[in-house]
Amino acid sequence: MSVLYLTETDVRSLLTMDLALEAVEAAFRKLSLDEAVNVPRSRCQTDHVMLHCLPAAAKTLGAIGLKAYTTGKFPAQFKVFLFHPKTGDLTAILEADHLGAVRTGAASGVATKKLARKDAATVGLFGTGKQARTQLEAVCKVRTIARAVVYSRDPANREAFAKEMTRVLGLPVEAAARPEDAARGLDILCTATTSREPVLLGDWIAPGTHVNLAGSNFLSKCEADAEVFRRSNLICADSKDQARIEAGDFVAAMQDHVFGWADVQELAHIVAGRIPGRESPADITTFKSLGLGVEDVATAAKVVQLAVERQVGRTIEL
Repeated sequence: MSVLYLTETDVRSLLTMDLALEAVEAAFRKLSLDEAVNVPRSRCQTDHVMLHCLPAAAKTLGAIGLKAYTTGKFPAQFKVFLFHPKTGDLTAILEADHLGAVRTGAASGVATKKLARKDAATVGLFGTGKQARTQLEAVCKVRTIARAVVYSRDPANREAFAKEMTRVLGLPVEAAARPEDAARGLDILCTATTSREPVLLGDWIAPGTHVNLAGSNFLSKCEADAEVFRRSNLICADSKDQARIEAGDFVAAMQDHVFGWADVQELAHIVAGRIPGRESPADITTFKSLGLGVEDVATAAKVVQLAVERQVGRTIEL
């Protein structure tokens, strides 16, 4: 059996944010139309290693497969496995660290495209890691951004991030000395941290803001306080099924009876136009991103298509 193998370097040479935005938006639309299946992440572990698996299928995108990755006291290791949608043969293996960061950014980009005000021009960002970079890049693809402000606990990290992203994006990115300065009066807010305690407070959010919460996918982690949800006119998630087992951001607010599961919409139905999104310029909209296997599989399928066209990667025999 011949299988295409793509390294991180190969994937980086092929995958753009524009491609990821296209793939992820199509995946959400297919989910809403029941033309794709996403299975919530499952986890198992030994004393030293946790294995995470995210399977998905999208027949009309010609994609079926899964992302699997391991975490522990070592750098996480990510792989996407794609199979032929008719024969079941393994067709491609992709190293998927960069792919995962880009598709996570793209999911927030799709949510921002559908939910942020059309005139949204400023961004506040919490976090300075690789996920924060793709959050900001994606938002800048779907709105005309004039200014961004970033906060993280380490002054050196936030200054370095601001300098780097100013150069990369060609717009002023400022480092905030206080967390509230990365939120007050800004149109779009993104969180991409590993925090177990809220980094974003609802009292800081102005009417008309769109919020992307992208850092947490464990019930024990939370980036937003209950007031964020109390003030939100619309709360959506990439998957309600996955949110029930992973959305730590929701826990405190639900315990305080701020909202319930019936109040949570799915981004897929907003993308497909089956339910309304923002209804007023003054609405506060909040998107909770967990990270779905269907995003990985749809994006990987696009990358593999390009790799075949451009003869990138190597073939291995199994």
